[in-house]
Amino acid sequence: MSKQFTKDNLTVTWNQRLCIHSKLCWHELNEVFTPGTDPWINLDGAEKERIIAQIAKCPSGALKAEVKNTEAPPTTATENATKIVVAPNGPLIVHGNLTVQHAGSETTKNNITAFCRCGASANKPYCDGSHNKIGFKD
Repeated sequence: MSKQFTKDNLTVTWNQRLCIHSKLCWHELNEVFTPGTDPWINLDGAEKERIIAQIAKCPSGALKAEVKNTEAPPTTATENATKIVVAPNGPLIVHGNLTVQHAGSETTKNNITAFCRCGASANKPYCDGSHNKIGFKD
């Protein structure tokens, strides 16, 4: 289930199925992301650049930002490098563009992908936040 929020040329999409509830969004930018309110994303709460920067930190990729009618800034080799982070008591987070081959299918992932480490995800190989429910500790 996805919800979209739009202001001017910025569209933010939240895919609830991918969300692992890491709380980074609202802990670091609660002027925009406020769980328990409707709508829970308020694009008037901060400048577009701050919102985009915060969304880029989403470990599961549940939040996506799309800016229409603008040119993308040039990237450097460092920005394109793949980085893997082991989240404490949580998923394996891969930053970068990759292709996942699983169960006879192939999926392209961009920016951030969270892989299950606890074994309880109903969306394997991806994390669905089940580590929180089962009290996974590494």
